[in-house]
Amino acid sequence: MKLGRAGLVLLVMLLLVLAWHFDLSSYLDLEFLRQKRDSWSALISQYPLRSSIIFFLGYVLATALSVPGATLLTLFAGTMFGLLWGTVLVSFASTVGAVLAMLVARYLARDWISHHCERQMAVINKGIQRDGVFYLFGLRMVPVFPFFLINLLMGLTSMRVWTFAWVSQIGMLLGTVAYVYTGARLTELNTPADVLSLPLLSALAVVGLLPLLTRWSLSWLRDYRHRRQWPKPAHYDYNLVVIGAGAAGLVTSYIAAAVRARVALVEKAGMGGDCLHTGCVPSKALLRAAHYVAATTEARNLGLRSAQVEFDFAEVMERVQQTIQQVAPHDGVERYTTLGVDCIAGEARLLSPWQLQVGDRQLTSRNIVIATGARPALPPIPGLTEMDPLTSETFWQLRELPQRLLILGGGAVGCELGQAMACFGSEVMIVERAGRLLPREDEEVAVALQSRCRDLGISLHLAAEITHFSEEQGTRRAWLRQHGTSEDTVSLEFDRVLVASGRQANTEGMGLEALGIERNADGTLQVDDFLRTRFRHIFACGDVAGPYQYTHAAAHQAWYASVNALFGLVKRYRVDYRHLPMAVFTDPQIARVGLTEQQARLQGVAFEVSRFDLGELDRAIIEGRRHGWIKVLTATGKDRILGVTIVGDQAAELMAEFVLAMKHNIGLNKVLSTIHIYPTLAEANKYVAGVWKRQHTPQWILPWLERYHTWRRGQ
Repeated sequence: MKLGRAGLVLLVMLLLVLAWHFDLSSYLDLEFLRQKRDSWSALISQYPLRSSIIFFLGYVLATALSVPGATLLTLFAGTMFGLLWGTVLVSFASTVGAVLAMLVARYLARDWISHHCERQMAVINKGIQRDGVFYLFGLRMVPVFPFFLINLLMGLTSMRVWTFAWVSQIGMLLGTVAYVYTGARLTELNTPADVLSLPLLSALAVVGLLPLLTRWSLSWLRDYRHRRQWPKPAHYDYNLVVIGAGAAGLVTSYIAAAVRARVALVEKAGMGGDCLHTGCVPSKALLRAAHYVAATTEARNLGLRSAQVEFDFAEVMERVQQTIQQVAPHDGVERYTTLGVDCIAGEARLLSPWQLQVGDRQLTSRNIVIATGARPALPPIPGLTEMDPLTSETFWQLRELPQRLLILGGGAVGCELGQAMACFGSEVMIVERAGRLLPREDEEVAVALQSRCRDLGISLHLAAEITHFSEEQGTRRAWLRQHGTSEDTVSLEFDRVLVASGRQANTEGMGLEALGIERNADGTLQVDDFLRTRFRHIFACGDVAGPYQYTHAAAHQAWYASVNALFGLVKRYRVDYRHLPMAVFTDPQIARVGLTEQQARLQGVAFEVSRFDLGELDRAIIEGRRHGWIKVLTATGKDRILGVTIVGDQAAELMAEFVLAMKHNIGLNKVLSTIHIYPTLAEANKYVAGVWKRQHTPQWILPWLERYHTWRRGQ
């Protein structure tokens, strides 16, 4: 087999060398073809069959070897053989050559590529099996895409040869006709006025419009193939129905109502979703109380002898619930009804791509947005369910402070709630599979957070995982295995366990399976860059679509989902995640936008770092909180911001200026020239820009400036 591949490679190389040696590309020059037109026309007239065979074989060889010039050969066919016979020759020769090129690529490289890129090729092959015909047909219908690349790439996939052949034959036919016709008309160009002839302009227009026509027709065909088994309503009850009233669903319905579309919002639980009831609002209310308790331990740093605080954990948790009730009207039925949204309580189930069942009511809608969010996922650890585990949903039912709290997961949720409970006096243990907390952040960020967690008395078990749980004589234990070892190394005793190790998209029970709406490997719904599912009028946004699980990310996606659903016939927008910020509300706070250092290195992005320590800031000194820093990544030699990481007090608030700067392409020079109030933490943004400026001061000019000032002093 290896010898066969080697021989084939040598043969291909030999043919290419011969083509170069005899300068065959010079024969594929338009001017050369025009010069030889008359003599070749006479030769073809004298030997039509022999000439056709030679041309056919030459075209097959050029295509099989992926030699540039197929377009000129197609024009030549029109010039020499006319529209009908030229189209026949080119159509079949191009298909035969394409199949040969595909087979060569498959024979030489597919096994190697599949072995070294197994996961990527598995994804590609899955897509080929699902939409391969439409995908290849679309590529074949767009003449501007190099056909030889299509031949080679398809050889690396699992597409059947016969499928590749017939789709290529049909897909290239329209382009072939257009080019052959253009070639036939080129023989009639004798004066500049001939260029403006209607038939030739029409042929050229077809070639130019082919990509747009192809895109539209394939989209229609793909959509029709997906929905043809369901009857389409003659009219609709709504322009838009949104399933789920969390952050994504609320913003989607709000925008739809604002532009006077008729919109319904379906929610089976409470309006507001996780963020209001079990996420952002309660967690930040709890952290407010916890940080107040923690601040009393720093009294001596402020010149106070002591400070004490008394609290009842049950009262703290009741205050958290009161906070939820105070915020709830912002997301309530009454407000959204006033805005023009039909709020429907119940569980939605899709009966067809346009029809939903909600209780005993059926709704039809021109567009549908799925915004059903996600829920905590319990890992399959033996004995976990017997421990009555808490999650980010059930945690808020606590009224008694656990003496010993075990937390699975060192992400944002685990760290925030772990610090809060430690401030209230729980003995907190965090177990994280990665080697550090917040593994997506730079290592120095994790080190700073880990240091603070240990100061609060939190026990960190990193690069470890729990193998099983057990309970003996009322004592609960989690058995830990450190990575790199084969046996349990330690057991942790605890009273309650909080699972904060991941979330699972809510996709069950809505009839998605019957419609064939597919999921990703992580359980989220598959959507394209416009947030569309396999149906062009069914969208998904928020946690159910991923890839980010932030409330502001859900709201960001919601704008695209609503606008694309309502106005996609005129203009569609791809979701832009480039300037999406994040924050972890721990002590210290951590905020980021754009690239981290480790991401930049992994992606091979050239960058420079400007860093300002908050301990040097007047306001931080005044507050007695001198920890943290601002780190800005910029393009090499430029002030364009690639990414920002802030660690310290009010990091999330400080980040807004940098998000604005990146969004509107404002560099550090303009941040530096912006007036900031003194004394504020926001001055740190100006100072880090000053660090960049000092690093890029042209050193060569400084001696000349010194001489200038000396001269001005008369010395």
